[in-house]
Amino acid sequence: MFLAPYFSKQDQTLAVSAQQASDFAKKIAQDFNPIHDVGAKRFCVPGDLLFSLVLTQYGLSQKMRFSFAGMVGDGVELIFPETVADSFSICDRRDKTYLHVERHGDISRCDAQTEAFIRSYVAFSGLNFIHILVPMMKQHQVMINPDRPLVIYESMSFDLTTLDFVDVSLSLVGQELKIDGKRGDVTLTFELHSGDTLVGTGVKTLVMSGLRPYEEDKAQHMCAQYESYRDAF
Repeated sequence: MFLAPYFSKQDQTLAVSAQQASDFAKKIAQDFNPIHDVGAKRFCVPGDLLFSLVLTQYGLSQKMRFSFAGMVGDGVELIFPETVADSFSICDRRDKTYLHVERHGDISRCDAQTEAFIRSYVAFSGLNFIHILVPMMKQHQVMINPDRPLVIYESMSFDLTTLDFVDVSLSLVGQELKIDGKRGDVTLTFELHSGDTLVGTGVKTLVMSGLRPYEEDKAQHMCAQYESYRDAF
């Protein structure tokens, strides 16, 4: 299993160390958000890793929705039940919920298909900041705090018309930013293709907080800083 280096498991309990989370973010998702760095003040495990672990543990369903309820810290022990229903939550030992999952339709437990799906989705997700969010901020003339940039992963869902594919690619087909004071709700709509065939659609939502008037020089500095993390890696 290609995710094996990025978590530890004992019985039905999974934990992700800061180093494992950082390695996944950079090596698999190409996500260089400093919030996933070892030693980060507000460190959290990437939501895409939690999503990936659920698919690996329970299979790829035709229709799934992931709602993130909390930020997972270094080494937090998460309970992944041996069997789950069509609606379930991932919680810690204190019953604190971090992720809620809903699933419907047929289920694929093909490791090759699941890995291909995960790799394609997290690669798409890793491009969000530079290629999607910053241009969106410029368009709406707002920006997050450049000194403490924080974008929170809120939810992701997809609806597959078929599970008859191995490789899949994602393409952005719609984007929207709704501003409410200092809060910005981002909705990204995407399509999933296998070759030339449309096999599904999906939606990802994010929350940008601490919005302020857009400043081009500070926005470009954020981008340069982000790219410097990639170059350093």
